Amino acid sequence: MNHHKKLWLNGTIFTLNKNNNYAEAMVTIDNKIIFVGNNELAMKVASSDTEIFDFEKRLVLPGFIDCHVHFMTGGLSLTRVNLSKSNSKDEFISTVKKYVEQNTRDWILGGNWDHQQFDDGQLPDKSWVDPFTGNTALYLTRLDIHTALVNSKALELAKITKDTPDPDGGKIYKDETGEPTGILVDSAMKLVADLIPQPSDDDYKYALKTAIKEAEKNGITSVHDITEKNFLHFYQDAVKNERLRTRINSILPLEYVDSFINLGIDNAFGNEKLKIGTLKAFADGSLGSETAWFFDPYSSNSSSCGLPTNAMSSGKFKEWALKADLNHLQLAVHAIGDRAVSEVLDVFEEVADTNPQWDRRFRMEHVQHIKEKDIQRMETLNVIASMQPSQLYDDGAWAESKIGKDRLKGTHAVKTLLENGIKVCLGSDWTVTPLNVIHGIDSAVNRTTKDGKNPGGWIPEEKISVADAIKAYTLDAAYASFEENIKGSLETGKLADFIVLDKNILEIDPSEIKDVNVDLTVMDGEKVFIR
Repeated sequence: MNHHKKLWLNGTIFTLNKNNNYAEAMVTIDNKIIFVGNNELAMKVASSDTEIFDFEKRLVLPGFIDCHVHFMTGGLSLTRVNLSKSNSKDEFISTVKKYVEQNTRDWILGGNWDHQQFDDGQLPDKSWVDPFTGNTALYLTRLDIHTALVNSKALELAKITKDTPDPDGGKIYKDETGEPTGILVDSAMKLVADLIPQPSDDDYKYALKTAIKEAEKNGITSVHDITEKNFLHFYQDAVKNERLRTRINSILPLEYVDSFINLGIDNAFGNEKLKIGTLKAFADGSLGSETAWFFDPYSSNSSSCGLPTNAMSSGKFKEWALKADLNHLQLAVHAIGDRAVSEVLDVFEEVADTNPQWDRRFRMEHVQHIKEKDIQRMETLNVIASMQPSQLYDDGAWAESKIGKDRLKGTHAVKTLLENGIKVCLGSDWTVTPLNVIHGIDSAVNRTTKDGKNPGGWIPEEKISVADAIKAYTLDAAYASFEENIKGSLETGKLADFIVLDKNILEIDPSEIKDVNVDLTVMDGEKVFIR
């Protein structure tokens, strides 16, 4: 078999190997790194027929790992209505209208809207879209995917009228006459969502291809994907046909725990391209829809502290968690409000006390609001905080109006968690925020907000260093999926996944990070993206 040897010279290689932080050259064979060091020694390792690439002194980093994405949904969203840039009612309407004019579809789907950006923060209404959507049903989700706008046609299909009661764990917004406005929250969304026809197999294949391209251009070589069950089939198909150019750690719903146990699947089962073994549950909702679960009431709504999910309040989550952990399956739990974080830690404590010890690596997803007493508990239990700094760029503009100034301490508290010895891995929660690690690093380091009102950073004491941000998107991200031995740093024997940036983010003024580009993405020793 012909092995493909490559010599990569003249780089500023930030290796994340703690014994040897910087290097200038690498040699790869096929998809593995066989040497990291200086130019001179690298040339000795290479042979006469080795292909040579010159980094031209640019910064080289391990391939980015995004620790929380909805990869297939993201790919689909790139083919649907995208309202993330709509900052007013008029922009919202014109974006949807333009999409309708250009696409003939059975359903108008998409979303990413954020009403906090609109003129007076008003929620969209079916009257915004009814005039031009007519007989085509519309379903557009808010960026946190906890609220949706539907049109009159969709309400009619779902048989939602002024007499329809709110379902458990959800809300149907109604106007002063009792008519539904078209806004559905949490479980009420299902009334319409369940009617949407599934995308075809070709739609999914195209979405996956689109998502992979989006990852490559952003320097992302691996993702931790919150996977819906019918997606796994497409990922497997892509592996078989050598089309999966982004490594996927596939995180499936905790309610499948019995299937995993019956099949005897252990944590981190699979290969370098696709693996399973982590199960995810939800403890609460989101801050934007006021369903994140807090100890104290919302400042914006004194009668509500948010609410736990059904799995949480019924004790189902605890039962599943004990079972999963006993069978060496990793737990990843969505917790946003401080009460949700605390209650999840209670369950993690019980799991650790009840089950035999193993390298369990609990994960808590988001950890947006945490009380001081729970930080120590996270450290004791070795809980990984899987966080999304680019969400603070959005939330910083309005979070204070929801929970008041006093509770902002402990909000997206990345620095505090790191200082307390807690491993942090970072991600985007794409499509909630863009699949863009540079934006994530910028948000973690500078903590500026979308409204431009926090030039010195929102809750600036929680800013982290660029090196810490890089580590959270590489080595500690690999640790979060039990893969630190094969990726996350540039060392001999690891996978040849690395990227080149056009500026050295470790040296430039932090305010310039947002304008940095990925020049090259290499995965498995192959150039998959060149700017």
